[in-house]
Amino acid sequence: MSQLSERIEATLREALQPTEFMLQDDSHLHTGHAGAREGSHYTVRLVSERFAGLNRVARHRLVYDALRVQMQAGIHALVIDARAPGEA
Repeated sequence: MSQLSERIEATLREALQPTEFMLQDDSHLHTGHAGAREGSHYTVRLVSERFAGLNRVARHRLVYDALRVQMQAGIHALVIDARAPGEA
């Protein structure tokens, strides 16, 4: 796991206290893509009580707010699957 991946995981675990967490580095799938030079590509899946009652946009904002430093220093693209407990 890269240092950036470790920082992303630590940041999201602290900010959102997920009960389920998965972080996948998808950068290798974007080799040659113009954005690949600008940073890494990730997929994150989280289940957190913090998402209960929030729509998709509000959930994504929580994730982006938590990762604001990493978004400016290493993340080019982020796919987010954010769910509340009990959601399929």
